[in-house]
Amino acid sequence: MKLSLLIIVAALLHSPALFAGDPDPEIDHLLEAIGDSGCIFIRNGTRHDAEKAEDHLRMKYDRGRRYATSAETFIERLASKSSMTRKLYMMECPGAEAEPAGDWLMRRLEEFRAGQT
Repeated sequence: MKLSLLIIVAALLHSPALFAGDPDPEIDHLLEAIGDSGCIFIRNGTRHDAEKAEDHLRMKYDRGRRYATSAETFIERLASKSSMTRKLYMMECPGAEAEPAGDWLMRRLEEFRAGQT
C-alpha cells in the first residue's frame, strides 16, 4: 500500500502538466472568449479592443494566479475591476449596452459549464 502511494505521488510530482503553468480550462476559456468576442473592453475609462483586453487579463492572471483559485475568484478578484483604481471593467458588445465585465464573464462561464454536461 505504501509503495503504491509513493509511486503515485512520484508520478504526480514528475508530471509535466503539474509544472506547465497552463491556466485552468475554465479561466482559459474565459480569456479566449474575451479575445474572440469582438467587444470593446473599457478599462479606467479607456476603450480597448478584445485582443488587448485578453492580453491584459492574461497578464493579470499570470501575475495574480494565487488569487484566482477558481473561475469565480478569477472573475471576482482579477477580471472585474482595476486593482489600482477599483473602477469596474465594462464590456461593450455590438448591438448591446455596456455592462460590467464580471456579469459578462459569469454568463460565459455558465454557458461553458452547461456545454460540459
